[in-house]
Amino acid sequence: MTTFENPSREHIKEILASAGNIAVVGLSDKPDRTSYMVSAAMQSRGYRIIPVNPNATEILGEKCYASLSDIPETVDIVNVFRRADQVVPVAEEAVKINAKVFWLQLDIVNEEAARIASEAGLEVVMDRCIKVEDAILNPRNN
Repeated sequence: MTTFENPSREHIKEILASAGNIAVVGLSDKPDRTSYMVSAAMQSRGYRIIPVNPNATEILGEKCYASLSDIPETVDIVNVFRRADQVVPVAEEAVKINAKVFWLQLDIVNEEAARIASEAGLEVVMDRCIKVEDAILNPRNN
C-alpha cells in the first residue's frame, strides 16, 4: 500500500494561483471557528469562497449551499473542514461535481478519500491549512 504524498510546494502554489471558486465544506457561521477565520482570510486575499453548510443561508456575505451538488457553478477547490471519518462522501461528491482539487485541512487525514479523489483525476492536498500555504507561497498578498 502506498502512502499518500502531498504535491510539492511549487505545485501547491500553482493550484492556489489558478483557483477561482473555493467551496468550503463545513464552513461555520460562527466567527470564532477556525473554518470561518481561514475562509475570511482567504476571501480578504481575493479568493471566492462558496460556503457549504446545510444549517446556514449566508456566510461571509456569500449564499450558502446545503451540499457541493447544489452549487450552480464550477468549483476549483473543495476545501474540507470535517472530521476525517466524515470526508469519504465529500470526496465522492467532489468527484461528481468535477472539482479540480480536493483539499483536507490541517489534521484531517483520510487515505480512502484521497484515493477516491486522486483516482478520479483530482489533485489532492491533505493535512495542510490552505491559509498558511497561501501566506507562505504568495507573500505579496499578505
